[in-house]
Amino acid sequence: MKRKLRMGMVGGGRGAFIGAVHRMAANLDGRIELVAGAFSSDPKKSKASGADLFLDPARVYDSYEEMARAEAALPEGERIDFVSVVTRNNLHFPVCETFLKTGFNVVCDKPLAFSLAEAKKLRTLVKRKKKVFCLTHNYTGYPMVKEAREWVNKGRLGRILKIVAEYPQGYATLGIEGKAQISNWRANPSVAGASNCMGDIGTHAHNLVRYITGMEIDSLCADLNTFIPGRTLDDDGNCLLRFKDGAKGILYASQISNGDENNLNIRIYGTKASLEWYQENPNELIVKSAAEPRKILRRGNGYLGKAAQDNTRTPFAHPEGFIEAFANVYLAAADAIADELAGKYPRKSGYDFPDIDDGVAGMAFIETVVKSSKAKQKWTKFPKV
Repeated sequence: MKRKLRMGMVGGGRGAFIGAVHRMAANLDGRIELVAGAFSSDPKKSKASGADLFLDPARVYDSYEEMARAEAALPEGERIDFVSVVTRNNLHFPVCETFLKTGFNVVCDKPLAFSLAEAKKLRTLVKRKKKVFCLTHNYTGYPMVKEAREWVNKGRLGRILKIVAEYPQGYATLGIEGKAQISNWRANPSVAGASNCMGDIGTHAHNLVRYITGMEIDSLCADLNTFIPGRTLDDDGNCLLRFKDGAKGILYASQISNGDENNLNIRIYGTKASLEWYQENPNELIVKSAAEPRKILRRGNGYLGKAAQDNTRTPFAHPEGFIEAFANVYLAAADAIADELAGKYPRKSGYDFPDIDDGVAGMAFIETVVKSSKAKQKWTKFPKV
């Protein structure tokens, strides 16, 4: 493609952390340009946010509905090529549905929707419209996560016996004894959906397991907890997992794990070898075996596989992190969107980004965890999705 892709954004206005992250990630490789947006449900805030970003005021809209109509009416050489949806959870479905129906490709923040039913409706629409749909589970963009996936795909771990995935944070701990007011819209069920902690960060751990191993959950046993007084949604959760091929697992997510910052990590135990990866030290992948000393593989080195090397921007000893991993998701989505615009979508070789099916699986995970935690019979079958 001989031009930049034109991006629109819904949400992500002044004061929104994740909107700025999406913009930085999309812009990192010079293939995408933000040209339009509806940055807030407050028209004044949307206009002010567009001015902050030096956008043409005519393409800063009062609502996402207006944006979809107006952009679709523009000539093909001017309208956006895709929209990035960075709103709160309850708006993911209506915004994505509106832009898909209007004929646009979509990049959406996770979780995919407010409910599994909505997620399935979106999947049907994506398949019918034959548009690109990317879900930004950004941790899949780390080079050493891709290296771990290659180790599994090439059988270097042998048969996988056990998986442990953890995502502990501790920012909400002070709210337990009333020492701080922990304000978070994700604790509001009318906005966040059925879960706070598992819906927000537990889904990242679940997605990381699926991305690296390709394994699907058969059933799970969940215990969700609410430690902060006055809340109705979980701020901590533990799951036992049974996978379809017989492997076992543990998945734990928490916002009251005092002292932890953003400690997403995964351990995969196989009959030949095992792997460990830690998001707070993302440039390393630890390889363990009872037969030899443990090894530490590092990002940027020539001994790594193709996927890890293709998603690395700087030489070894120059650390890469969160924004670069996020940008790798956008870069892979950009390949697919360029193919769609050229009438060549999809490629037979596929694309390396989380898609609509990953989003549906994530919503199934959330609802199954909530169902299991409430049930007297704790082991709950994972639905076919």
